[in-house]
Amino acid sequence: MNKIRLAGAVWFASDIHLGPQTPATRAAFHAFLDKACAQADALILCGDIFDAWIGDDFALAAPPDWLIETMRKFRQTAQAIPLWLGHGNRDFLMGATLVDDLGAQLLPDTCCLQTDYGDVLLSHGDEYCTEDLAYQRFRRVVRNPRVQRLFLSLSLSLRSKIAAWARGRSKSSNRYKTNRIMDVAPSAVEQAFTATGINLMVHGHTHRPAFHRIQIGTRACTRIVLPDWDYDHSQPPRGGWLTIDRNGPEFCRLP
Repeated sequence: MNKIRLAGAVWFASDIHLGPQTPATRAAFHAFLDKACAQADALILCGDIFDAWIGDDFALAAPPDWLIETMRKFRQTAQAIPLWLGHGNRDFLMGATLVDDLGAQLLPDTCCLQTDYGDVLLSHGDEYCTEDLAYQRFRRVVRNPRVQRLFLSLSLSLRSKIAAWARGRSKSSNRYKTNRIMDVAPSAVEQAFTATGINLMVHGHTHRPAFHRIQIGTRACTRIVLPDWDYDHSQPPRGGWLTIDRNGPEFCRLP
């Protein structure tokens, strides 16, 4: 497993879902990046940073207006502190071209983060939703390198249409799925804790922020779910992040 060592106060955020229809969320996220530059020693974004990502060329060739300022803020952040960008189920096509341009680093899909508090098993979290069989089949297809190369060979306009169709299909199918199916499967979580020997897991994806205490044999383990962000359509607004330093993990949010 990939291992990353980060000392000091490490901040984690996930599921911001930036896009053209989320100006208030984008403004809050930019304020969060400014705060991270001033107070954090490293920042990790654990996927679904964007509501959709159709290829790095979409951003680097002629970025839309809503994305220009966000990319500038990412570059500013990466100059101040180590910045890691991870894949989610919406932006799994982010690649090395983008992160290199931003001065950031690409987070492995699953890794062991070595912090001052101890080891953290880190991922986006969708791989643990194993009871959602339809989604897992879809995930295997779109994560196939050949499928990705084929998709990226298409025109930007055609990729945009396909992405919009896929989002609509996902929203439609999710209306008929139970909360249990769309949440992580306890057996998958237990298997990950057992296989790695790590006692602390952090992930996003499910939009159900909480600290979950789990007993794995004689080990007391903790699974932390990161909050999602929505300052545009949710009342009250949702958002926040996790910080881990030598004193342990703690949820935080913007005032």
